[in-house]
Amino acid sequence: MIDELVELPDRPELLPASTMAYIGDSVYELFIRNLLLEKNVAKPKDLHKEAIKYVNATAQANLLARIKDDLTEEEVVIVRRGRNVKGGVPKNADRADYQYSTAFEALIGYLYLAEKRDRLVELFNKIKEML
Repeated sequence: MIDELVELPDRPELLPASTMAYIGDSVYELFIRNLLLEKNVAKPKDLHKEAIKYVNATAQANLLARIKDDLTEEEVVIVRRGRNVKGGVPKNADRADYQYSTAFEALIGYLYLAEKRDRLVELFNKIKEML
């Protein structure tokens, strides 16, 4: 819906991996928030408390590890680029987990920006089964 209101980049694979991760973070968080509503978590305080269980470096790194064998070669390249993003690591995060969570977010962002909706839905359905 939102992507119908704005023009997405023609070649999202050329964007910096950090930019793909920035978008992917939002897309994944929206997926999780909707999933929590589906599970009848409705109070904002409870929604946030539950969401942070899934939207954190360790959880996202673990999800990436579980889906990595299902990724295409193209997706593996995006993940590698996301893992190698340079930058600071939050105090509450393990460096390796943070790198892999950035890789996970870059993958989600790339699929969204590349308008690969079927693939994004496919991965989200796999993730939904894992949660």
